[in-house]
Amino acid sequence: MEDFQKAVGEFQKIVDQHDNIVFFGGAGVSTESGIPDFRSVDGLYNQQYDYPPETILSHTFYLKKPEEFFRFYRNKMLFPEAKPNAAHRKLAELEAAGKLKAVVTQNIDGLHQAAGSRKVLELHGSVLRNYCEKCRKFYPMSYIQETKGIPVCEDCGGRVKPDVVLYEEGLDQGTISEAVRCISEAQVLVIGGTSLAVYPAAGLIDYFQGDKLVVINMASTPRDKYADLLIQAPIGKVFDAITL
Repeated sequence: MEDFQKAVGEFQKIVDQHDNIVFFGGAGVSTESGIPDFRSVDGLYNQQYDYPPETILSHTFYLKKPEEFFRFYRNKMLFPEAKPNAAHRKLAELEAAGKLKAVVTQNIDGLHQAAGSRKVLELHGSVLRNYCEKCRKFYPMSYIQETKGIPVCEDCGGRVKPDVVLYEEGLDQGTISEAVRCISEAQVLVIGGTSLAVYPAAGLIDYFQGDKLVVINMASTPRDKYADLLIQAPIGKVFDAITL
């Protein structure tokens, strides 16, 4: 507990002394909102699916076995009841206070925006957006939930695809460029709730050249040894302890 208080005190000092902070986050930010990291394979998962999550969530699988893709997607990727947690809320407050300049997230759940964050760069898209592959008509998440099998467009009959980046698909170049700009100009980069295992997203960290690198994650990451401050504690608990 003493070590935690000391680490939070150091984090508080960094927040107080800088006004160009960028947050780079992953699945660990949302697990405290009840959204599991799909990589943590449970017994139920093993009983229900014949393929690992990374295979199901690939572009090839989406094209070849769309019914199985959407069965997994509806069951494991949509959490409409999830609410922002302390980390989401404090990040929004830091932005409103002029401290935080951007959230760069690997998450697709929209919880940063739900908490009030305005500058959110979604590297892997969002489950809240879906579009017809033929006519590009927009559909909300509820449409995917309410349909069965392969969702199709009400207007043209085209397949409705979630606006999420699947394995084998490229990231949006505009989003990448803006994330690079924000990270490269930041005084402080806070990495939170990510193992930094997914590329090319994790490679964006290389563009940071500012004053302080803070890593907040329960497990170790490849960047721990470069961090000016390393906090291995629940991210919501850490952010909840920060005052503005």
